[in-house]
Amino acid sequence: MDRQEAELRAKKLVSQMTLEEKASQLRYDAPAIPRLNIPAYNWWNETLHGVARAGVATIFPQAIGMAATFDPTLIKEVAKICATEGRAKYNEYKKKGDRDIYKGLTFWTPNVNIFRDPRWGRGHETYGEDPYLTSRLGVAFVKGLQGDSKYMKAAACAKHFAVHSGPEALRHEFNVKVSKKDLEETYLPAFEACVKEGKVEAVMGAYNRVNGEPCCGSPTLIQHILRDKWKFKGHFVSDCWAIRDFHENHMVTSTAMESAALALNSGCDLNCGNTYLHILNAYQNKKVTEESITQAAIRLFTTRYLLGLFDENEYDKITYEVVECESHRKKALEVSKKSMVLLKNNGILPLRKERIRTIGVIGPNANSREALIGNYHGTSSHYVTLLGGIQKEAGPNIRVLYSEGCHLWKDRVEGLAVANDRFTEAMIVAEKSDVVILCLGLDETLEGEEGDTGNSYASGDKKDLYLPESQELLLRQLTKLGKPMVLCLMAGSAIDLRYSEEHMDAILLNWYPGAEGGKAAAKLLFGADSPSGKLPITFYQGTEQLPPFEDYSMENRTYRYIKQEPLYPFGYGLTYTKMKIAKVVLEEENKFSVMVEVENEGEYSSDEVIQIYCKDLDSEYSVRNWSLCGMQRIFVSAKTARTTRVELSKNSFTSVDFEGNRKQYGHHFILYVGFSQPDERSVKLMGQKPNEIRIEL
Repeated sequence: MDRQEAELRAKKLVSQMTLEEKASQLRYDAPAIPRLNIPAYNWWNETLHGVARAGVATIFPQAIGMAATFDPTLIKEVAKICATEGRAKYNEYKKKGDRDIYKGLTFWTPNVNIFRDPRWGRGHETYGEDPYLTSRLGVAFVKGLQGDSKYMKAAACAKHFAVHSGPEALRHEFNVKVSKKDLEETYLPAFEACVKEGKVEAVMGAYNRVNGEPCCGSPTLIQHILRDKWKFKGHFVSDCWAIRDFHENHMVTSTAMESAALALNSGCDLNCGNTYLHILNAYQNKKVTEESITQAAIRLFTTRYLLGLFDENEYDKITYEVVECESHRKKALEVSKKSMVLLKNNGILPLRKERIRTIGVIGPNANSREALIGNYHGTSSHYVTLLGGIQKEAGPNIRVLYSEGCHLWKDRVEGLAVANDRFTEAMIVAEKSDVVILCLGLDETLEGEEGDTGNSYASGDKKDLYLPESQELLLRQLTKLGKPMVLCLMAGSAIDLRYSEEHMDAILLNWYPGAEGGKAAAKLLFGADSPSGKLPITFYQGTEQLPPFEDYSMENRTYRYIKQEPLYPFGYGLTYTKMKIAKVVLEEENKFSVMVEVENEGEYSSDEVIQIYCKDLDSEYSVRNWSLCGMQRIFVSAKTARTTRVELSKNSFTSVDFEGNRKQYGHHFILYVGFSQPDERSVKLMGQKPNEIRIEL
């Protein structure tokens, strides 16, 4: 049904409620109203990379890994599967009368915050550091999740609005000072796209303040920008217990009643938390009106009607058998393979089975399920670790030896043993192997959300970009042996790989690759498929390049503003073949469309990602370097060529002035068309320069 019909039905239903009943529906755990045949509903559910926290589901690569595919079409397919499994689970739970948390159809996904600093623990929940890439993937996920039928298949939620990316330890009290230019140029575009293009049903506020206003009680963000400027029609939800922060941490109010009033009056319809228990008290003290309570309730019931929760609908027929079915697992495997980024390869990869008798698989992430899943994850019934995948792919004629090597972060595996108690075993395995696969990195216990991780000293953030000390020591010990060695890195953020870049024969970045991750990595290692992922973030040389974590200015942050040379640039990633841009033609009638011919001169068929960057040569307001404005993943068979059309962003030739106004200021531009950025480091690593098109508008 259309929104107008759903809103009319919501108004009629809400008009039959008492004030107390209306107020009760503004909580995430909305109680039943039996006299109106309204069942209880819990609004809190998650599907960041598969339906989470409610039992079995297909687990896809973490969001940052999906971003590395640079493929909105693929991400939309992932979201469709998430919605299908979400419906299947909801249908079965409803039959059993189970309306608990994580079992509804309102998913607080996607996270379209900008990953501006690699120390942020929650960065792996995002689509990376670039506003354009984030907006394309965010819109794709929203559309895939919500569908395009009479009813929404599931409701998406763009979060965390806005200007939110750490530090986690300070998020409940932190005031982000951000310029109008950075706000419009970097932090808001993905949200705007999700609202205007994706028609996202919900937006979640952030914990922090922005220029003095708490995000979940910000007239500027919620009313002026979201509802007035962007014409957002859905509902707004607070982050969990964020409204409590108003009086306990931000100190912008004095009591819970005042906090509830500030949030509701600013346009926050739904409270994840319990501060809205004070709404009636606020009403009695004339802090809020009945009209504002009614309006919030109408918005929430409009969403429930749009989901078909009070009607029979086509999605009622989705059965539980689709959950983690074979086709969904195959898609997870495909996404995992396309997400992995080959950072270095001196020719050792792909591994040639006929030349290998023994492979040593070493490291704390080699046989770890935790390293597959990232945070906000579901439960798989079938995990394939890196060790398991390599054992299966190696076949019967290759012996696979294994050693944990070290603890993920402690100095010993066994509590009563001496420090580095697995080093000797790791050395033995390496010495007896023809090639070593070293599996290092992090997992959700070391980087993630405040309160959810084990690194309490940093509240989920990283204090630096180094691997844990136990792993750094293991790495340096093993490289002394001079054995052929491949690093398989599992992490959701940039790691300092300067030593590995110098000493490893190859580096494959696996991210948190999902339940099929080990199978995907093994397929790439042995050449059944070619790596084709691209970095959605910059791998810096180290934290010495970075501004203070608390500084939200974009100065010297991300590829668009960086001044120093990075270790691995945004957009970088190798394949097993040699491709080139054979021809580029800017369409005469349409300056926002480019025809690109890609030729595969190598021996391997492979995907590649065409990337187009725009540089404004005139405007004083342009970004320091250039901006991604178009991308297209393309498969090209060996010794063949393909031509494709790449659509450019409508903002390609615009800049943002210091007052936050976006328009075309310049007249002369360069489009760089290639498989990477045009910077010197990318050109050196890729061995080729992007093509250039000069444009005068």
